[in-house]
Amino acid sequence: MYRNLFLFFWLIICSVPAVAQQKLMTLEEATLGRGRQFNPEDKTGMQWQDNTHFTYVKDLKDLVQHNILTGKEQTILTVNDINSPLANEKVPSLKYFYTYSWESPEVLKFTTDNYEVMFNINTRKITHKLDYDKHAANLDFHPKTKSIAYTIDNNLFVKQADGKVSQVTNDTDKGIVNASNYVHRQEFGINKGTFWSNSGHAIAYYRKDERMVADYPLVDVTKRIAALQTIKYPMAGETSEEVTLGIYNLQTGKTMYIKPFGGKNDYLTHIGWDPSDRFIYIAELNRAQNHMRFNKYDANTGAFMATLFEERNDKWVEPENDMVFMKTKPDQFLWFSERDGFTHLYLYNTSGKLLKQLTKGDFIITDFIGFDEKEENFYVMSTKDSPLERHLYKYNMKTGKETKLTRQPGTHRVALSPDKKYFTDNYSNYTTPRNIDLLDVSGKTIKNILTAKNPVAAQNYALGEMQTGTIKAADGTTDLYYRMIKPHDFDASKKYPVIVYVYGGPHAQMVTNSWLGGTGLFDYYLAQKGFIVFTVDNRGSAHRGFKFESVIHRQNGQEEMKDQIKGVEYLQSLPYVDANRIGVSGWSYGGFMATSLMTNYPDVFKAGVAGGPVIDWKYYEVMYGERYMDTPQENPEGYAKTSLIKNAKNLKGRLLMIHGDVDPVVVMQNSLSFLKAATDANVLVDYAVYPAHEHNVMGRDRVNLNKKIAQYFLDYLK
Repeated sequence: MYRNLFLFFWLIICSVPAVAQQKLMTLEEATLGRGRQFNPEDKTGMQWQDNTHFTYVKDLKDLVQHNILTGKEQTILTVNDINSPLANEKVPSLKYFYTYSWESPEVLKFTTDNYEVMFNINTRKITHKLDYDKHAANLDFHPKTKSIAYTIDNNLFVKQADGKVSQVTNDTDKGIVNASNYVHRQEFGINKGTFWSNSGHAIAYYRKDERMVADYPLVDVTKRIAALQTIKYPMAGETSEEVTLGIYNLQTGKTMYIKPFGGKNDYLTHIGWDPSDRFIYIAELNRAQNHMRFNKYDANTGAFMATLFEERNDKWVEPENDMVFMKTKPDQFLWFSERDGFTHLYLYNTSGKLLKQLTKGDFIITDFIGFDEKEENFYVMSTKDSPLERHLYKYNMKTGKETKLTRQPGTHRVALSPDKKYFTDNYSNYTTPRNIDLLDVSGKTIKNILTAKNPVAAQNYALGEMQTGTIKAADGTTDLYYRMIKPHDFDASKKYPVIVYVYGGPHAQMVTNSWLGGTGLFDYYLAQKGFIVFTVDNRGSAHRGFKFESVIHRQNGQEEMKDQIKGVEYLQSLPYVDANRIGVSGWSYGGFMATSLMTNYPDVFKAGVAGGPVIDWKYYEVMYGERYMDTPQENPEGYAKTSLIKNAKNLKGRLLMIHGDVDPVVVMQNSLSFLKAATDANVLVDYAVYPAHEHNVMGRDRVNLNKKIAQYFLDYLK
């Protein structure tokens, strides 16, 4: 009887479908997994080859072609196909398809070691190769002439297709830097230091003279005897670098310099060549960053020709995008401006006449994608639907008619086909890890190319619940967007500690309608450990318009803190939040915000982590610091009010401050000054240093960093 009863229950148990218990992420998986096992499937390196084909890289070694008319896919080239011809030409082998581009539908361009190579996929032959010095940096290739510009140390070189090498500059003083992408501290959208003319017969380049800028000491402790590394670091209100623009003529071998209209400390941004190559344009901004002149120069003599237009603002003017010339009307160009309070496009002619404002409204144009073939319409990415999303819009040049082309909610990235009849749409949202569709330029979906699985769910990992919403800012009217991540085993009847993750500064947006809500897996790991993780984009952050962002002017941190406290008040209203266990964490501007909140609202936050924090804005650099704070001489009250040194005595909760010991962005003097003030006030601060790391802790050491942060909150907040 008992035996039959046992068999009966055994059969019942066996007949119930097995439910695998969900796995929890390890710290290493949460730190490194977004780029590995948890990265949604993609068509890596996806590019248009011609009007009816695009290509992508599979397994890093196969180049796959997709026919948009038939849907057929085939591998058209492998790394092995290339390496035999490379060996015949004594060119280093290609290990992977890291980057590539199509010079024509038959010719592929790629880099291997110190060679630029063009390869015909039909003949399987190298059509062009150009080597350059192994120590070269700042590479800039001109596709028409097949010349390449590069720097060695601080000097500019040009190698032409025939192998001729010209040393353009010959400065031996390390205080003079030529053709570097690190000019004006890479503010104003600057990411390169050389600018080829359309024909490729001339090249403009930045010449930065920083001999007058103070030397700042960093110490390399990896040497047997620690070595001094000095950098040039122009602090707010101090002597800054002086930048000029040279133009080298490859045909004459001569260099001349632009004769700038403004002062020696002006910022020279958004260098643009006229389609005729006769003129060069520069957006010149005064050091106070409240007056921009868009100037035209003779490219042959360097002589100032005219100021096409000016922009002024009592707070700041910040040009961030290059001019876009029209091909059908080469005397007209598009210009991005925030002059009406939101970033929009304006049409000018080369005489400086404003022809029309092309886009308008309480939203941001984030990117110019291109014109159609006849330049009757243009395409842009916009926040019109929501500040949390990016969508593709088409505008008619004459009528201004606006057409939304991407329909699904989320954050979209698009690429137009060469004939501008189709585009690929790669997007994600809260519930979609990645989706790639092919559409025509009327917005009609032709086919789905990829629908990626949820890589976390597919591997049976638990992931905390994410929700988003809005709260009112401290001004009582402005909506602020937040993201909240709850533990995977959330129980509304319990009380949970909260970690407020904050950045809060300009040029950053933490909350977006994208996969994982715009954050990484570490926030989900913290939720897995029993925390609610909360983020709100306060006033002062990006993509909400000038009024929203400029509330910080001359008082960094003040309005931002008020908005963050509104976020805390919302948290405290929730029945499942433990109001006595609220922490805060942030890095860089976020480190400044975390420390500001811990010391200005010491009874609110029990624990905090501040990484690479600005502590006093007088220790920060000229270009960014003076835009938002003016100089210490002009705004002593603002600098005194925002300095956290005087606030160290207010600290009550546990604060962990973290810094890389060779940080060239937020120098270590910031956190050490706070540590000294805390010591003087007999206040305890925990301090961690990451040797040989700069402004962030990257690579394998980031696992250690996240372990430290997680453990700190487990020790003092949980």
